[in-house]
Amino acid sequence: MTETEAPLIFLVAGEPSGDQLGAHLMAALTAETGGRIRFAGVGGPRMEAEGLRSLFPMSDLTVMGLVEVLPHLRRLLRRMSETEAAARRLRPSLLVTIDSPAFSLRVAKRLKGAGFPLVHYVAPSVWAWKPWRARKVAAFLDHLLALLPFEPPYFEAHGLATTVVGHPAVEMAADPAAGAAFRAARAVEERAPLLAVLPGSRRSEVTRLSGIFGDTLALLKRDFPHLRAVVPTVPNVSALVRAAAAAWPVETLVLEEPPEKYAAFAAADAALAASGTVAVELAVARVPTVVAYRVSPITAAIARRMLKVRYASLPNLVLDREVQPEFLQENCRADRLAPAVADFLSGRELRRRQTRDLDLVVAALSGAGTGAPSRQAARAVLQVVAETGRS
Repeated sequence: MTETEAPLIFLVAGEPSGDQLGAHLMAALTAETGGRIRFAGVGGPRMEAEGLRSLFPMSDLTVMGLVEVLPHLRRLLRRMSETEAAARRLRPSLLVTIDSPAFSLRVAKRLKGAGFPLVHYVAPSVWAWKPWRARKVAAFLDHLLALLPFEPPYFEAHGLATTVVGHPAVEMAADPAAGAAFRAARAVEERAPLLAVLPGSRRSEVTRLSGIFGDTLALLKRDFPHLRAVVPTVPNVSALVRAAAAAWPVETLVLEEPPEKYAAFAAADAALAASGTVAVELAVARVPTVVAYRVSPITAAIARRMLKVRYASLPNLVLDREVQPEFLQENCRADRLAPAVADFLSGRELRRRQTRDLDLVVAALSGAGTGAPSRQAARAVLQVVAETGRS
């Protein structure tokens, strides 16, 4: 197969977690095909490191919240049109949209009937709200890659082929031995409690949570005078995170490289994290975690009317009970977060109990096939290409 005959996969990712997911998928596709594959589309630095030349900076799409998106709507619509036009021009073997449903599924819907199959990676959370949406996406998608074992029936009921590939966090954890090496390299004393602090990967999240997390650290320092904090972050918010962390009352390490993040997780005694993908990554690393989140009051009011689940954290949803304590909206306050984190820092048995629960979570998130989730996803994508006869 020559380079021009190699399948062209057009990928669209709109936020850091999708960029990470896309990068692992690209690496797996390259491995599965022996390098006989090409890529185009939209992604961030991790996907670009795997060979993608993004049509425009992925950061243009990284907006969260029903109200927060409004000032950026014109730019988002322009980028949507540019993405659609590029896909029509290139006529890829297959299009893979990755998470970010507000943007990516609109792109996919515009491309229905364009002559190539449409695959979406990460099933929309129809079980959380809008169950009727399963019928809508089934009307234009050709295949769906799901992370969670309970998702396929929602979509298969409407004729959409769905493959459970497992959650990507399952393949990203560091060796537990990396924790000791991390502490030694960063001069974190063995007696010093180390708290992983993760205020989010979007500017709106960091803006809302970094002050609350700083106040939480101030309260914790009273009982844990040697407390240290480590903040793994991503490039698009690193400057904002560094500025916030500089005002925190404990010595804080800010990290940007992915391998350092997982080593920091292995070294951490506990974590305070924004709700999102990182809650799963911490579960995989078996880090006792307190989850917090806050959005605008209007967004929260709308969400409360629409949500059909009891929890925000995915590990809690998987087991249908509160494994990771959650503090959302008006409960996302330093005086409530600090005692919950302190319980994990001082309670060895409580940490062990959560770790046992997290073992159950990881087993449920490992996929229905064999191999790493990214390899399961790559095989599903290549099977769709083979079934449609496009190269």
